[in-house]
Amino acid sequence: MLTPALTSPDGTAKFLHTLGDGLSVESVLIPFSKRHSVCLSSQVGCAMACTFCHTGLMGLKRHLSSQEITQQYIDVKNWHLTHAPERLPPTVVFMGQGEPLHNFDALKSSIQWLTDHTGGNIGPRMITVSTAGYVPGLQRFAELGGVNLALSLHSPFDEERSQLIPLNKRWNVAEVFKVIDAIPRRRRQYINCEYLLMKGVNHSERHADALRELLGPRQAMVNLIPFNPFPGAPWQRPSEDEIETFMQQLVARRLRVFRRTTKGEEIMAACGQLNTGVRS
Repeated sequence: MLTPALTSPDGTAKFLHTLGDGLSVESVLIPFSKRHSVCLSSQVGCAMACTFCHTGLMGLKRHLSSQEITQQYIDVKNWHLTHAPERLPPTVVFMGQGEPLHNFDALKSSIQWLTDHTGGNIGPRMITVSTAGYVPGLQRFAELGGVNLALSLHSPFDEERSQLIPLNKRWNVAEVFKVIDAIPRRRRQYINCEYLLMKGVNHSERHADALRELLGPRQAMVNLIPFNPFPGAPWQRPSEDEIETFMQQLVARRLRVFRRTTKGEEIMAACGQLNTGVRS
C-alpha cells in the first residue's frame, strides 16, 4: 500500500506517485471534520506558467493517462480507509499539478470512472475541477457530467491577471466568463472563484468594487486563499488584518465569500505548492 511521503501537524498527507516512465506526481489528502478530500494531479508539471504556482516552474512534462489519474485516488482512498474506516470515501478536487482542462479526454475518462457505481461511486457534486481559464476545455465542460467548476480568478483586471496567469493574454476575463455562463449548472451550483491573496497586489477596495461588478449578477462564490509561499516565489502573503479587511469589503458588497483554511503548508502541500520536478 502506498503511504504518505509527508504528513503535516494538521493531518494533511502528501503522496508521491512514481509513474511507469520514472516521472512522478503528487496528490494530497486534505482533512475536514466530516469528510476528507483528495487533491489529484492531471499532468506532470503544467504549461500555464502561473506566477503564483510552484508547479508552473516545472513546465509541462506530459499529460497523465486516465488510469494514472484514477490510480492516485485509489492509492489515497485505500490508505485513508485503512486509517479511518468509519469515514466516508473522500471527495475529489482536481487542483493538484497541471491544468485539468488541458488534458480533457483523460480528465473526462477519470471522472466517468470516479462517478460510476462500479468505480469510485462518487456523486458529481462531490467532484470539483479547477481551471486557469482554458477555454477549449471550458467549451466541453458539460461533458463532465455536472461536476463543480472552480475558476482561478485572482484578479478582475485583465492587465493584472495576465501577470499572474499568462493564459489570460489569450482568453481574457470577459471571454472566460462568456463561456462559463453558457455551461449548464444545477440548482444551487455555484461558480467557485478561487482568489489567491497576494500582499499589495489584489486586495484593495478597487478590487472589491470590480469583483462586485463582475460576480454580483452571477451565482458565484469567492474562495479567498492566502498565498502559500514556495522557493523563489515573487509574492508574499498579506497580514491577517489585511485578509480580514478585504473579506469584509466583499461581504459589504453582498458577495458570497468563503475563506479557505490553509492546510499542509509545512510539507509544501498547500494550494500552489506542489512541485515534484523530474525524477528518473
